[in-house]
Amino acid sequence: MKDFIYYAPTQVVFGALSEDKTGKLVKQYSGTKVLVHYGGQSAERSGLLDKICRALEAEGIAYVKLGGVVPNPRLSKVHEGIELCRKEKVDFILAVGGGSVIDSAKAIAFGVPYEGEVWDFYMGRAHAEACLPVATVLTIPAAGSEMSNSTVITNEDGDLKKGYSNNLCRCKFAVMNPERTYTLPNYQTACGVTDIMMHTMERYFVNIETMEITDSISESLMQTVIYNARILLNEPGNYNARAEIMWAGSLSHNGLTGCGTGGGDWSCHQLEHELGGLYDVTHGAGLAALWGSWARYVYDANPERFAQFATNIFDIPCFADYENTALAGIEAMEDFFRSIHMPTNLHELGLDLTDEQIHELAFKCSFEDTRTIGVFKQLNMKDMEKIYAMAR
Repeated sequence: MKDFIYYAPTQVVFGALSEDKTGKLVKQYSGTKVLVHYGGQSAERSGLLDKICRALEAEGIAYVKLGGVVPNPRLSKVHEGIELCRKEKVDFILAVGGGSVIDSAKAIAFGVPYEGEVWDFYMGRAHAEACLPVATVLTIPAAGSEMSNSTVITNEDGDLKKGYSNNLCRCKFAVMNPERTYTLPNYQTACGVTDIMMHTMERYFVNIETMEITDSISESLMQTVIYNARILLNEPGNYNARAEIMWAGSLSHNGLTGCGTGGGDWSCHQLEHELGGLYDVTHGAGLAALWGSWARYVYDANPERFAQFATNIFDIPCFADYENTALAGIEAMEDFFRSIHMPTNLHELGLDLTDEQIHELAFKCSFEDTRTIGVFKQLNMKDMEKIYAMAR
């Protein structure tokens, strides 16, 4: 196992009607002028946005609103938020929504005190030393951004989707009411479930000796998500299933399942970011479309690890050799994706890519053939091309 530092400072307020506490929580963390940041019409239509604003007003907290965040959140909206916050002298940012809204809020929080271009952080040209406090009222369990140190933004100039990690942007608090997820469409629920699974699997599939306790936590989390995802297909208003999924989303990306693993592999996320940047696909669906091809390409680096996954997650008996067990586990994972109506290849995702387009994806993912990705098996640009091609 690898030595590690575990840091998860976010205060979680979980349960029915928990959003009623939002105003008091903002005051607790010294917010006096808030940017309420949100996405489309659902926050308004559901009445949640008005409820949050009333909670702020009840505590005498001033606020301004900025909506319009879209999936694969855009740098242009971040720039708009930075300008608004500076103009209105905002000192606290409250994201009302899912991962895209939270990621956009974090980027704005980095940008307000920074004299340069906020995109510098995402391109590795600068490291943030200041950040406005951020918090969230979570409505979509998926990205885990409510407890993570990361943010992912898409720059329309060049269709680049990049991530940045820094502990300064960890949410001060996260309000989570599972009831607020009842009306999520099945597709959005399934995409969120996939993202939650992948955040755990990215950390689970490493080619080193790991901690038994971390493996057990990861395996239990994955089994719980699979079980409850199937319930939600037929019972979208099942509070307990919604609660299990919501809490799993946070635990999958707050670092807990990475303790002792060295941080994880993250190849699938890197590969998917290029799909999201170029073709604006839904993140969870893109991950599902790529994972099986990645797994079949790399499993032979440590088939025993994939065999453990197959046995402990899907109760597949260990065959005479680890390879057959590993391959059966990969197929079982894809069967689960199919059962929740997720794609398992790029064609099912709606993309029929040419060789030239696949080359472009690999060229961008490899930073123009200057880097490798992954730790389970290190992948260069040619490897990336082969995985994208296998996923067709």
